[in-house]
Amino acid sequence: MRQNRVVKQPRPFKHLQRYFVPARVVNLCFVIVMVCSTILTWREVIVLQGAYVASQRSALENVSNALDMQIQVGVDRLLFFRNGMQAALQKPLGFEVLNSVQGEFDRKRALPYWQIGLDNSRTLPIYGVSDALVEQSGLLRRDEERLHNELTAAMELGYLFRLSSEAAMLPRQAYYFSRAGFFLSTRPIEREQDIISTYYRLLTRPWFSGQQLRENRGRGVRWFTLFNSTESDNIVAASVPLDYQHYWYGVLVMSFPLSAIKPLLVGEQLQQDGGEYQLYDNHFRLLTSTQSPQDASAEFDEADVAKLQAELTRDTVGGLNLGTRYVSWQKLKHFGGVLLRIHSLREGISGDFGRISIALSLLWVLFTGMLLFSWVVIRRMVTNLYSMQRTLQWQAWFDPLTRLYNRGSFFEQAKLLSEEARAQGRPFSVIQLDIDHFKGVNDQFGHQAGDLVLSHAAGLISSSIREQDVAGRVGGEEFCILLPGSTLEQAVQVAEHIRSRIESKEILIHKRTTLRITVSLGVSDAQESGNYDFEYLQSIADSRLYLAKNNGRNQVCSVDEIPNR
Repeated sequence: MRQNRVVKQPRPFKHLQRYFVPARVVNLCFVIVMVCSTILTWREVIVLQGAYVASQRSALENVSNALDMQIQVGVDRLLFFRNGMQAALQKPLGFEVLNSVQGEFDRKRALPYWQIGLDNSRTLPIYGVSDALVEQSGLLRRDEERLHNELTAAMELGYLFRLSSEAAMLPRQAYYFSRAGFFLSTRPIEREQDIISTYYRLLTRPWFSGQQLRENRGRGVRWFTLFNSTESDNIVAASVPLDYQHYWYGVLVMSFPLSAIKPLLVGEQLQQDGGEYQLYDNHFRLLTSTQSPQDASAEFDEADVAKLQAELTRDTVGGLNLGTRYVSWQKLKHFGGVLLRIHSLREGISGDFGRISIALSLLWVLFTGMLLFSWVVIRRMVTNLYSMQRTLQWQAWFDPLTRLYNRGSFFEQAKLLSEEARAQGRPFSVIQLDIDHFKGVNDQFGHQAGDLVLSHAAGLISSSIREQDVAGRVGGEEFCILLPGSTLEQAVQVAEHIRSRIESKEILIHKRTTLRITVSLGVSDAQESGNYDFEYLQSIADSRLYLAKNNGRNQVCSVDEIPNR
């Protein structure tokens, strides 16, 4: 057709034909294809850059979640201590051995420092100072009406502290610091002469004065960072006030030494493709790093710090190119710190994405050099790159077995849809689904049969929901469904429809073997509590799912308690 058009050109343009000599045509084609191949290669570089950024954020998220989980355990334990102490203040135990604490305190309260201990193998001793020292501070007060009950409750708290010290978790220390002039500590005082200095040090810590009513009106958990003379003694601490009947008794503290946090970060780093992790507090002061000082990345200059702080004020997660380094960050959920992952250019080049980028550059050079003879081959290779890109993008979003959203992409969708529902004030429901006795299917028929069951269930789920609903595989045999715009009653109807469809269908496992499966489902709705946070709604749906399982399976549960059949 190209030749026909040339033959049929109007005569006025025939004089242009002398310019289209073979050499010039080849040169023109070379330039056109070179420009096109350059543009396409650059586009692939941009796609790879996006994938690289996503991989850095994913690696950082894994480490951040691991650290957050460890800190969350400590915070939960701290709140458990406060609840236990408040319960003990409300109704102290009547054991004679506990009541003897009161008498021993009355005998020792005038001493400059004292210690009360019962059975130190089961509980912790109480350390205290004299009445005179208490009277010297405006923050301290010995309320005689409340003091004896508080001492008994503190001894009960010592039992909880002792049990907590045996738990396997991130190393930490717990304190109860009373305004009545005594304290409990999971770290024992080696010499009684150190009681006064230890009490004074705890008194001057910001986690005590910062829990006054005017400083913490919400009476919630507050985080503090403490830098000591040696790096190994630096800590982050969570403190919470102990109030009962509108009286401030004291402060409970859970401290996490940074020397224990660093090995956790190093352990997570070893599972990644390099990169340095740095932990900062909310004032952007460096707390700890996975690298030794001589091997650590160069410190940020003032301009870099200004850029990072500007980005941190806009979002809780992100990334930024700083010279030859790519810095990704994610704010932690608890003490307000931020975790940075620093990936150098050398590490990037030696990684998978760097090798792919180098390969693309070499291909571009090869394309340019051999363009006159192999441009068809080059075009085919670019097509293959497009196909590879689409395949990688699909694999990044979907589970290959069930063809539903995988866990990571599903959670991203859930966050967007829940925020949209919150902004619009629309209903938003979540269904958590689990296949009953799935392990038995694998054990009896093999994993091939298990894969057939998963794909069969996923197909029925996809065909049972609306176009705007989203379904994903979030675990081995667990699925989750988002229903924006659906109330709890409507979501229950959808869940029941899914359950009945799955129950009614048989699956051909082998040539002559069929199998019928059932599922248990839990349903939650944002309008029940007014909370649109997806993780909260999923946890409610998951707990109701287990209620359904405990009540006999093959049913839908949308309430927090159901009677046994």
